[in-house]
Amino acid sequence: MFINLTMEVNGTRRDIRIDSDQKIANAINVLRQSGKFPVDAMPDYFRSRLNQVAVSAHKTFAEESVFDGDVLTAIV
Repeated sequence: MFINLTMEVNGTRRDIRIDSDQKIANAINVLRQSGKFPVDAMPDYFRSRLNQVAVSAHKTFAEESVFDGDVLTAIV
């Protein structure tokens, strides 16, 4: 299933549409390699705005219960 969400790293926000079975770290790597996220180090955790919990970048969006419309902000 595809979900629409916003990812924020170091003040840079990107709206994305992504497969919920993809790992969060893989999504960040793709954005980073395409130049859309100017980050040197991969954050290990993000804060989910909808669930108000920390989610691991090493799990999938589905495993971390990230849903459509969520905002994930890097914890650095």
